[in-house]
Amino acid sequence: MEKINREEVQTLLNRYQDEKVYVHVEVTSGMYASHMDERVFNAGMFMRNVQVVFSQGAIRGGDNGEFRVGLKLDNGGWIYVLGLTHFEVNDNDEFIMHGFNYDGKLASALEISTGEFFK
Repeated sequence: MEKINREEVQTLLNRYQDEKVYVHVEVTSGMYASHMDERVFNAGMFMRNVQVVFSQGAIRGGDNGEFRVGLKLDNGGWIYVLGLTHFEVNDNDEFIMHGFNYDGKLASALEISTGEFFK
């Protein structure tokens, strides 16, 4: 994975616009985070292989190396992920955006593909 380049990511988002795609979204404060620091509140979100069509995809932010991506869905809803830092298009042509915390651990993910993700 490489650090997010705003222009490249926007171009990739545009490639999937108005197409039926599958998304994977994940946000986590860290597995068992509260076991290591009782002041940390465990929070997370996970959804995989949800098919959507988005009419607009936009990347914003980046001032401290953290970006946010919003997908405006054709039904009027939104998918919005914060804290993204890295991206790649893998060998399966899946567009992967991940956010890593200061310890290098996964904190957020937004993945887009025209086919289902591995189950």
